[in-house]
Amino acid sequence: FSLKELHGIFPWLVESIFGSLDGIITGWNLRCLQGRTNPNEYSVALDFLDPSGPMMKLVYKLQAEEYRYDFPVSYLPGPVKASIQEQVLPECSLYHNKVQFPSSGGLGLNLALNPFEYYMFYFAISLITQKNSPVTHHVSPSNSAYFILVDTYLKCFLPTEGSVLPPPSSNPGGAIPSPTPRSPAVPFSSYGMHHTSLLKRHIAHQPSVNADPASQEIWRSETLLQIFVEMWLHHYSLEMYQKMQSPHVKLEVLHYRLSISSKHHGSPAQSSYQALHAYQESFKPTEEHVLVVRLLVKHLHAFSNSLKPEPLSPSAHSHTASPLEEFKRVVIPRFVQEKLYIFLQHCFGHWPLDASFRAVLEMWLSYLQPWRYVPEKPPQSTEPLPRSVSEKWAAFIQENLLMYTKLFVGFLNRALRTDLVSPKNALMVFRVAKVFAQPNLAEMILKGEQLFLEPELVIPHRQHRLFMSPTLGGSFLSSRSPAVTDASFKVKSHVYSLEGQDFQYKQMFGTEVRNLVLKLAQLICQAQQTAKSISDHSAETMASQSFFSWFRFTPSEMNGSYTGNDLDEIGQDSIKKTDEYLEKALEYLCQIFKLSEAQLTQMMMKCGTAQDENGKKQLPDCIASENGLILTPLGRYQIINGLRRFEVQYQGDTELQPIRSYENAALVRLLFRFSSVLNERFADQMEVLCSREDFVGRLCRYHLTNPQLVQKIRYSPVVRDRTSLNWGPRISLRFLASYRTLISLLMIYFLASWFYIGPVGCTFIILIGYFLYAVIMTFFFEGWKPHEH
Repeated sequence: FSLKELHGIFPWLVESIFGSLDGIITGWNLRCLQGRTNPNEYSVALDFLDPSGPMMKLVYKLQAEEYRYDFPVSYLPGPVKASIQEQVLPECSLYHNKVQFPSSGGLGLNLALNPFEYYMFYFAISLITQKNSPVTHHVSPSNSAYFILVDTYLKCFLPTEGSVLPPPSSNPGGAIPSPTPRSPAVPFSSYGMHHTSLLKRHIAHQPSVNADPASQEIWRSETLLQIFVEMWLHHYSLEMYQKMQSPHVKLEVLHYRLSISSKHHGSPAQSSYQALHAYQESFKPTEEHVLVVRLLVKHLHAFSNSLKPEPLSPSAHSHTASPLEEFKRVVIPRFVQEKLYIFLQHCFGHWPLDASFRAVLEMWLSYLQPWRYVPEKPPQSTEPLPRSVSEKWAAFIQENLLMYTKLFVGFLNRALRTDLVSPKNALMVFRVAKVFAQPNLAEMILKGEQLFLEPELVIPHRQHRLFMSPTLGGSFLSSRSPAVTDASFKVKSHVYSLEGQDFQYKQMFGTEVRNLVLKLAQLICQAQQTAKSISDHSAETMASQSFFSWFRFTPSEMNGSYTGNDLDEIGQDSIKKTDEYLEKALEYLCQIFKLSEAQLTQMMMKCGTAQDENGKKQLPDCIASENGLILTPLGRYQIINGLRRFEVQYQGDTELQPIRSYENAALVRLLFRFSSVLNERFADQMEVLCSREDFVGRLCRYHLTNPQLVQKIRYSPVVRDRTSLNWGPRISLRFLASYRTLISLLMIYFLASWFYIGPVGCTFIILIGYFLYAVIMTFFFEGWKPHEH
């Protein structure tokens, strides 16, 4: 094919591979393509799209001719699309000099992209647009062709060792020219003094773009990273996020949501926050999306940590540092920090309270631990003690203070609303506690907070300049300014640039957060007790299984109480894991916040997490009042989360209680009618017999009365004053409707037939035996009721 023909089919080819922007065409569906299920298609796709494969060769071939391809602005992330449509130039240099008005008859704005940018735009955005592709089998995101290609592109264009491989080319010079600046087609205003591209700094005074090969690798590296960050992270506006921190704005947004739910479209709040609803909350990242972002974060840490140590002489540094080395120095603070923070804040606030949050959690923890991705391997030590966090990471922790402190508070608020008896939720608490309990990490976070809280000792105009966002004050590669040498100013600049000048900082080691930690420790203790109770209950259930379980008859049904719980389905292994995770998490929290054993003991006694005298789980937390027991907020929380419960027992007339699963319904009704007839006819006679004080009276009371329960039962919150009902002497034959009684009688008759005893004789023997048993029991337990099993 000629270049002109390749130029014509290139957009069609890209769309055929990655799918259309509207999601109608799925393309090759790289997200669901795995080597285990489709080995041939998997290997062909990876070879074709490899950085040195046929597709990238075509990209570089078209790049040499400086072709341009239109990308609709309407498919860009919400904040970028909104600012471009309002003719405000986005800060990211990726969009500079690329916005064009449509041709005559066209609709909407477009970006004029070179082939490399066009290819990477489609590759990155396919993770978002193809999220609803049909899946016929279970797909592991980390094994998909898309995930592998992301890892391959990152290793190729952001190498941790060596430099970026030069692109294959048929040009004599051996290099593909970088994109030339274009005059803007639309007059745009900017957010402020946007920084210059890293590439322009190195080639601004060069006579030829091919003269310095380093500029070529920097251009591709910077473009790739900008596209990935913009497409995957820039779905939430920093300006809108800062506005949302105001209580007044939160109230207005709540009114807007209520107006939408009530369909009152004329509400004044709707116009003010239409943009918020349009692009701030509509985007919902998937678990696969988060896993890909975590891969990006981990690689950027490894890429940044591969930076060569700075030479002692500053002059030597200025002459020897390559563009790639300078890029490594600023890649995280300039390109990732702000957008990742807003992305994580949105996930922490909007992600469902289930185990899928683990993906977000691990991405956050990966960003917090850059020391895990250093090029050199740590020495293997025989002792299992965790390695101390080196002091060289203090600057990173201080410049990312909110990532550690505010997001930790956000996780605490989530953990307090989850069921910690679940092993997956317990594991998440354990993971966070383990990371923050690394030696020396809490001390460095505390030092960062102290630097932020230091009083201001600078003149106002200098302070204002220092607290501007890093993205507004010029290039990161400009000569190092002495104005940002003070660590306190760096921390303040980081916090105020992300949260705004009016931000009220909540100390991680302050009283308020410490109280949240104590509440979490309380819930951990309660969850441990609940898990133990579940384990004990499961063991008792297994031990009490018998032949009568065939008839769905269990001891819990015999006494009229319900002891079931949804958590009973948790296996013994899971309960053991839960207990281990929670025990270690509690230990780590004590290390981080210096909680003493006395505090824990006092907290456990106050919250009632100790066992009762009988070793059973305590009832929900209540207080006594004139109207009986009233649930406290803690008691309501315990019931909602299944941590505690009231013993539900039938308290009415035993003859009228619902028919049980172990009873025959027809026999219950028949025996009730028969008993009622007998009770009506012989009521007076039974009353006279039971009123006698001799042995006959005691024997009748033993058979015919239902004495009041003498044990103290803690009822659920109802009226304390109960009307005592005395049913009087009566005959109850309901016990004969029990399957257990019927099976027992059948077995007795069956065994009697072996000794040639007929049904009449066997019945007579049963009555004589029961009469002797009743006489003996009358002497000792007059108040015991034989029919109440």
